[in-house]
Amino acid sequence: MGEMFDWVGFLFQALAIGFVVVVGAFAAVALMMFIADRSQTEDAVRRNYPVIGRFRHIFTELGEFFRQYFFAMDREELPFNRAQRDWIGRATKGKDSTIAFGSTRPLGIPGTPIFTNAAFPPIDGQFCETRPVTIGAGCLQPYVATSIINISGMSYGALSRPAIEALSKGAKEAGIWMNTGEGGLSPYHLSGGADIVFQIGTAKYGVRDAEGNLSDEKLREVAAHNQVRMFEIKLAQGAKPGKGGILPAEKVNAEIAAIRGIPEGKSSISPNRHVEVDDFDDLLDLIDRVRRVTGKPTGFKTVIGDPADFEAFFEVLAKRGPDAAPDFITIDGGEGGTGASPMPLMDLVGMSIREALPRVADMIEKAGMKDRIRLIASGKLVNPGDVAWALAAGADFVTSARGFMFSLGCIQALKCNKNTCPTGITTHDPRFQKGLVPEDKYRKVARYAQHLTKEVETIAHSVGVLEPRQLRRRHVRIVQPDGRTMSMGELWPGVGNH
Repeated sequence: MGEMFDWVGFLFQALAIGFVVVVGAFAAVALMMFIADRSQTEDAVRRNYPVIGRFRHIFTELGEFFRQYFFAMDREELPFNRAQRDWIGRATKGKDSTIAFGSTRPLGIPGTPIFTNAAFPPIDGQFCETRPVTIGAGCLQPYVATSIINISGMSYGALSRPAIEALSKGAKEAGIWMNTGEGGLSPYHLSGGADIVFQIGTAKYGVRDAEGNLSDEKLREVAAHNQVRMFEIKLAQGAKPGKGGILPAEKVNAEIAAIRGIPEGKSSISPNRHVEVDDFDDLLDLIDRVRRVTGKPTGFKTVIGDPADFEAFFEVLAKRGPDAAPDFITIDGGEGGTGASPMPLMDLVGMSIREALPRVADMIEKAGMKDRIRLIASGKLVNPGDVAWALAAGADFVTSARGFMFSLGCIQALKCNKNTCPTGITTHDPRFQKGLVPEDKYRKVARYAQHLTKEVETIAHSVGVLEPRQLRRRHVRIVQPDGRTMSMGELWPGVGNH
């Protein structure tokens, strides 16, 4: 019995010593932090409140995550709220998208679109699927596009290898196109067999010569891939009009550097515009050059600033004739997203897609080129109502980047500009990439596209038309500041009313 008590006493003594050591270690660390905080001059809070002042930074860092999961209401969060993300999540899993008890969407907010249901909509047997549309009918190799929703520009570099692979295979499965973004054509874009839109950014990645100029030889090499169906010249994107692409140095590995034709380990920063394009005549010349060299439909992507500037484009086009016209125009809204952008440009520059799209559609109509120039809408259009609104406003197609990122499993961690994306989508760290399995994610990409198309068709059916591209502005009413609604056809008289 005495031995038992000696052993228990020894155990308690060891625990007591261990406790003292741990407390001492904590005290020593706290003392060093206290001295460091009192000594530093950069942070007034830490200087005035040593040690405990550090919690402010911790809570600030964690605040966006706590708000997302615990405090934000379903329709409150930005840039995308929980209701939007949950709908995409259900769509990617092929789950029932119906809801119960009533909408949580506030319908009195000015600018909210409300679709006008028909008194006698077509019966199920009369409704037809979305019809294909030809882009660049006059080209050597026109493109017959079968889908209304497609994948917007996301480069290999901004996105990881498994993410690009999953998007490529998912796009093929769903019968939609994917845009390469400005980072050039990687093997992973081609891996799934999808139709490809090759984007030519201001740095000409993938089609540049040793001096950084556009190379006809490289253009032909890219065009030789049968999967490459169109070329898009990027003038601007919604998140950063007036500034080129930004790929942080930590993302520029050897493979990405080789594909882009740039040094490894150095930030990839594109010029703020195409140096050889000083006016709209130069732009039309560039479009003509790319189209002649490749034989494939060529258009451009931009953001609307002053509408008068864009009206000048159609004045130039009227002098040169319809043969000089771009085969398509992609309009990105100022609310468009990206992995890295200066906050003032992200927040404050560029017209919203809600205003820009109908304006440009009307300009195309006025120029008599509705059947010549296809209009593509981009910029925070991820749910069925967004796509249906865009078609009613005058778009022929809609492209989305962030919607498809959500289909890959994006949790809106807001770390796209770092190399630490926890879902493996926007990182080149193998530790995080291993969580993204293309063989699983591509099915979710395809289901999202298919489900989104199906529900846009449901809206079209409800308003009384036979397929989504028959949606017109008269089918949409916009909530006004006084709570009443007004037909979008009255707010924007033009092509959408025909």
